Amino acid sequence: MVNSVPTVKVSSASNNQDRILAAIDLGTNSFHMVIVKIDPTLPSFTIIASDKEMVRLGDCEPKGRLKKEVMERGIICLRRFQELAKTYNAEQTVAVATSAVREAPNGRDFIKRVSDELNLEISLISGQEEARRIYLGVLSAMEFNNQPHIIIDIGGGSTELILGEGQEPLFLSSTKVGAVRLTQEYVKSDPVTRSEFLYLQAYIRGMLERTVDELSLNLKNKELPRLVGTSGTIETLAAINAREKLGAEPTPLTGYELKLSDLQDLVNRFRKLSYSERLEISGISDKRAEIILAGALILQEVMTMLNLDSLTVCERSLREGVIVDWMLTHGLIEDRLRYGSSIRQRSILKIAQKYQVNLDHGERVAAFALNLFDQTKSILHDWGPEERELLWAAGILHNCGLNISHSAHHKHSYYLIRHSELLGYTETEIETIANLARYHRKSQPKKKHENYQNLSKRYRQIVDQLSPLLRLAVALDRRQIGAIAQVTCQCHWEENEFHLKLKPADPKDNCALELWSLDLKKEAFEAEYKLKVIAFLESSLAVV
Repeated sequence: MVNSVPTVKVSSASNNQDRILAAIDLGTNSFHMVIVKIDPTLPSFTIIASDKEMVRLGDCEPKGRLKKEVMERGIICLRRFQELAKTYNAEQTVAVATSAVREAPNGRDFIKRVSDELNLEISLISGQEEARRIYLGVLSAMEFNNQPHIIIDIGGGSTELILGEGQEPLFLSSTKVGAVRLTQEYVKSDPVTRSEFLYLQAYIRGMLERTVDELSLNLKNKELPRLVGTSGTIETLAAINAREKLGAEPTPLTGYELKLSDLQDLVNRFRKLSYSERLEISGISDKRAEIILAGALILQEVMTMLNLDSLTVCERSLREGVIVDWMLTHGLIEDRLRYGSSIRQRSILKIAQKYQVNLDHGERVAAFALNLFDQTKSILHDWGPEERELLWAAGILHNCGLNISHSAHHKHSYYLIRHSELLGYTETEIETIANLARYHRKSQPKKKHENYQNLSKRYRQIVDQLSPLLRLAVALDRRQIGAIAQVTCQCHWEENEFHLKLKPADPKDNCALELWSLDLKKEAFEAEYKLKVIAFLESSLAVV
């Protein structure tokens, strides 16, 4: 066991100075923050501060809406987290929200309020993406040595089960069984009645049975995986067991082994105790005492179904995975875990294949869009590599809606992208890619468009400024034959003109259709940048 990412190489783009980063996990039960010092020369990170608070976002109104007082509690907690990050001079605070915010009808309202009041952008991530980042977090603390490991993370609203050997995850899942969710819905007595307990046990098994079966299908014959457990519920159970068996809680708790037989003893004890009696157990907080039975029962049933008799605790999970993911996307990890840096691109290409996208055309459009992006950076816009990648993704997938119908296929593209499982991307990034694709033709973004209005101000600006580049890129491959070999652009501010010099792949080709398409699609660019588009062939004086 080590407390850093195993040996890796650093890309030449990174510097040799420590960087301070904060990561926040807005869970259904608790908000957690870690502040880390990243050493790019290894690269690894060291946790220099952490904080948590049981906000209980999952304590919802009957129809699943976040309660006003809970949102207030969350705002106060996040403001405190921000102040702590500021004292450590964190260069950035990365925040992610999971099942409680995903499922609440007013979840996006909460995210918008946090953005408006605290200037903190929260990324809403899918269950699969949550599982992927949990996997990255565990890998930052443990060596898998190419042996199969099953990771279980029991949260307030969901349970993630992951299978991997240290490289690309072999199986990712997120199921809507969590300690807070089950306690609220199925535990009405104190202590729990026998009938409630048996129903809860059967419900957990029913909900997780299919997931466990699918995970098991990914195991090779006779492989005996190691089970790794993360999250507050599992850490609490392990700490109670350690104090009672060893007389003290080990520090760190990572690496502690919890036996199924000991867990079963705890479950049998908890079911007979009232809430006040559970509070008397050393190490259980008041809010953890409310939900510990449901959480312990989830773990017991999973271990039983997997036929595994022990679990190893890992104290790193989603928030540390957020750190690793940030390091991957910022070029700090080049070798070990390299698959993580390409997961976004592979997700896009997988969706392109699924919807039978003409990939040659999509790649040419994406290349033209990035070419225009690069040539106009710091001249017409100031977006960076993250926004550049969103533009690339939209370029690849802009025509995927043709899989449904040619009529209004730009709207179909929006729908297909928006509802695809794109690993590596947050919900907001997926929404942005979908909007960029939506506006590659026909009408320009309008406030009355619900898909556009769903974006925060920053991401609407991305769509406003980058969708015109995508429109020009689509026009440059109008015949989808690669007629244009090269594009050079230049701003002529004195004449308020934007010149596009095109080099044909075939010197004899007049590229009339591409020039006509540019003339048709240039309106959005001209409206956004207040420059008249002048396009001409390198070997000709033909102008549009």
